[in-house]
Amino acid sequence: MSSPTDRAFTELLKRDKRFKVEAYVFVYETLDFAQNVLHLGQREINEPLPFPLDEEEEVESSAVKKAESEPQNHVTGQDLCVAAREYAWKMYGFLAPMVLASMGIRKTGDIGDIVFNLIGTGQMRKTAHDRREDFDDVFDFDTAFSQNYKIANDP
Repeated sequence: MSSPTDRAFTELLKRDKRFKVEAYVFVYETLDFAQNVLHLGQREINEPLPFPLDEEEEVESSAVKKAESEPQNHVTGQDLCVAAREYAWKMYGFLAPMVLASMGIRKTGDIGDIVFNLIGTGQMRKTAHDRREDFDDVFDFDTAFSQNYKIANDP
């Protein structure tokens, strides 16, 4: 049996066909990379979920309430985009722009669309000051993935 989260994600993929499943996986992996390798993020309180929990999710409601009331490690939109550039370089090297484009990611705003799609389904969280526009034009993909761009040493 699929969980409500699985159903919400499946509906998201049907509704917004711009991005492949791999794009969402890439964003989740980038968030992990940002927090655990680059050590980005600050402790902040997330906004409450935008919808009530259904019966199957009630089991997790205490964890959700804790997440809503306690500060969590939060990465800004700009920081997530910078981490995505570094993570893409690390994973794909000079093929990064082609690999990302094959997933549907062609600009930093696409990362924002993915994040806010996931926020809309309750699979990611945001703080009160996060906006979709925070992801727009953080860097230019053509410049960021050119041969002249210097990659930082692995942290």
